[in-house]
Amino acid sequence: MIKFDKLWATMEKKGVSTYWLREKCGIDRKTIRRLHANENIETKTLNKLCTVLECTLNDVAEFVPDNMEQTNVD
Repeated sequence: MIKFDKLWATMEKKGVSTYWLREKCGIDRKTIRRLHANENIETKTLNKLCTVLECTLNDVAEFVPDNMEQTNVD
């Protein structure tokens, strides 16, 4: 699962609000809701977030393995 918890910490560190993302960066409410819920978003949104926050993808998202049974990839 991709989690966006790091996004909120990065935004806080940079003094950026969700209002700023909506009004100044054109990221709509539905996308912000999806980020809060750790749901799928488009890669162009990730690109926009990294650009406006002047950060890397690692500052916005992280991969956390699901608790489901993993299949071996050989």
